[in-house]
Amino acid sequence: MSGEDLKFAFVAFTAIFFVVDPFVAVPFFMTITADDSPEKRRAMALRAAVAACVTLVLFAVAGGLIFKAFGVSLGAFKIAGGLMLFLMALDMMRAQPSRTRSTAEEQEEGVARDDVAIVPMAIPMLAGPGSIATVMVLMSRAAWQPVATTAVFLAVVVTCLIAWLLLRSAAAAERFLSKTTLHVAQRVMGLLLAAVAVEFVVGGIRDLWPTFGA
Repeated sequence: MSGEDLKFAFVAFTAIFFVVDPFVAVPFFMTITADDSPEKRRAMALRAAVAACVTLVLFAVAGGLIFKAFGVSLGAFKIAGGLMLFLMALDMMRAQPSRTRSTAEEQEEGVARDDVAIVPMAIPMLAGPGSIATVMVLMSRAAWQPVATTAVFLAVVVTCLIAWLLLRSAAAAERFLSKTTLHVAQRVMGLLLAAVAVEFVVGGIRDLWPTFGA
């Protein structure tokens, strides 16, 4: 594995992990499952993580087909995805819930649901528009090269595994992660995510205008 492969693998994992941000999902999961038994919580945590993983993998695999079907260029999608990530990053740096992840109406509807594993936990809380855009852009950069492609899929799987472990022990995790700790971590991750977003936008501009930055 070359240095470029390691760099790409690191960028892939950090981008996917920060945009999925399973830590933020913990208090939300605790709120909408407050009346459920520990066994039901664990079962829903597993289904949510698996559903999010399957969703992200499907969009990673089918990203190229989606581009062709809608006539969207890769450069345009990189810029759009980067702008969306940047908006999420700004909310994270302000320690505010991002409306690109889920709206207040969706969260209220989730409280009333009997089973919240698929909606709204998996979609859009974990595998939201930002997460989907991120895996599609990363897969386009990987260009189906074996090492880079494997790195993207592993990043998705590991992120969803961490999300499952956090949600599975949500009660303990919420006690361990104070609001101050969550806000500090959120701001740091938001800053790093903003840098990734800028990289996506610059890459998209270079795809559309190859002479940019030359």
